Amino acid sequence: MKKILFLIVIFCCVKVNAQFKKIDTLVQVGKSGYRVYTNNKGKEKNSISIKVIGFDSDARDLDFTIEGKIKFVAVDDFNNDGFPDLLLFVYKAPDFLKATVIGIASEENKSCSSIYFPDIKDDAKLSAGYNGNDEFTVIEGNIFRKFPIHNVSNLNAPSTDTKRTIQYKMVKGDKGYKFVVVRSYETKL
Repeated sequence: MKKILFLIVIFCCVKVNAQFKKIDTLVQVGKSGYRVYTNNKGKEKNSISIKVIGFDSDARDLDFTIEGKIKFVAVDDFNNDGFPDLLLFVYKAPDFLKATVIGIASEENKSCSSIYFPDIKDDAKLSAGYNGNDEFTVIEGNIFRKFPIHNVSNLNAPSTDTKRTIQYKMVKGDKGYKFVVVRSYETKL
């Protein structure tokens, strides 16, 4: 029995680590887009290199460090200005279950600016019962975040039979672009 349990634990660890392979991808809308590279090898921090494609010759490539690992990237015209915007879906250590989004907006393909994405912990209603296991979907310029809801008094207990979905949309704010919550709802599994 111990041997079987040991093999199950080893399999689960391999499966979790396999989700975070090296990312070396080109994502475009038309002739413009981004070449994203990270080796995802760091346990807590990883370097990201983003090369802009189809931008003005003065546009600069981006190199920075993130806390966590990128699971996937998405490109779309999230602000409907006719230029591609990039999203990086970052899962944080130690368990890589809790995630956030790093957004980069094209400023008419002349430069890039950051897009603010709200921390789920800043909203008591939306974060009630949150303990990670985030799943993200991008549909027609909207981000949908889904996760199982846990008992608020014991987040380490198994999740309830309910999932919460939050829909985000990008808007122009006072200091650039940001994602805001459009709606949220809960569904039974």
